Amino acid sequence: MPKMIFVNLPVADLAAATSFYAALGCEKNDQFSDENASSMVWSEAITFMLLTRDYFSTFLTRPVADAQSQTGVLVALSRDTRAEVDAVVEAGAAAGGKADARPPMDMGFMYNRQVEDPDGHVLEFVWMDMAGFEAANAPA
Repeated sequence: MPKMIFVNLPVADLAAATSFYAALGCEKNDQFSDENASSMVWSEAITFMLLTRDYFSTFLTRPVADAQSQTGVLVALSRDTRAEVDAVVEAGAAAGGKADARPPMDMGFMYNRQVEDPDGHVLEFVWMDMAGFEAANAPA
């Protein structure tokens, strides 16, 4: 089995969060979804587990953070082109998220933008040209 990552996120409105992540391009896996959770598959190796706040709290011994006022994690996901970065951020904003909580970062060889989901979790979408990175960082 390949190594995978499951990003577990507490959400206030499971239906709204599910719609948001679907707009980003995730596919819902009904096998692992119910009234407490939506399993939203980003890739073969990455799945967002959207969990109602009450259900999420059953996995913890500490209080659940409020992502609207605090950031506990920043999830960065790669895209193949700058245009794909723009498209996914705009799709997230149209689906109830907030685009560009901080201004886009354009370093020529790397471009990234952020979008917050309806619960305030920050996702960063990144495009990088590795050849451009190596050229920019080659010894003089």
